[in-house]
Amino acid sequence: MVLAADWVTISALATAGGTLVLAIATFASVRSANRAARVAEQSLLVSLRPLLMPSRWDDPPQKIGFSDDKWLKVEGGRAAAEAEGDVVYLGMPLRNAGTGIAVLHGWHFRPQRVFGVSEHAPLDEFRRLSRDLYISPGDVGFWQGAFRDPNEPGFAEAKRCAEAHSDLTIELLYGDLEGVQRMISRYAFIPRDDGTWLASASRHWNVDGRDPR
Repeated sequence: MVLAADWVTISALATAGGTLVLAIATFASVRSANRAARVAEQSLLVSLRPLLMPSRWDDPPQKIGFSDDKWLKVEGGRAAAEAEGDVVYLGMPLRNAGTGIAVLHGWHFRPQRVFGVSEHAPLDEFRRLSRDLYISPGDVGFWQGAFRDPNEPGFAEAKRCAEAHSDLTIELLYGDLEGVQRMISRYAFIPRDDGTWLASASRHWNVDGRDPR
């Protein structure tokens, strides 16, 4: 009877040990699968991520048209700001240095050049674009914006910057084709002696993801 009881105990312990080993192996397998899935998801997001920079000096000029038949022709690496009557026109060629299509959502104007590590404007203060603008990976496109109401915030300052040929800052909100991975990039319009502006990028923020800084 004692011997029989011992074998029953040994059998039960062996079964429990086997179950424990199987549970550990299953846990490790699931954890590895989850890690592989996260890596695959991250790789997919990276392949869709855009990053907009000012175009190069040797890039072709961009013809930027507005709804009132106003056109701006802006050379590579430059920017434009023109005031005509009660309208202020702004434009800038851009190159997508990322790996995914960039879809532009909105913009924010500042009447001076912003230095340092100051934060971007709140999302609810960005002006929505009146039409969809897309820039393919490795390709050149443009951003455009306009102030059309003399009574709206920012109009007087934008008109002053355009007429005085002074520094200004534009922040762009954009994302990938799936509507995620939103970015905010800050660009300075730096006056040049020939009456144009040099476009320069200073900072980029991940809105929906982890900030690398």
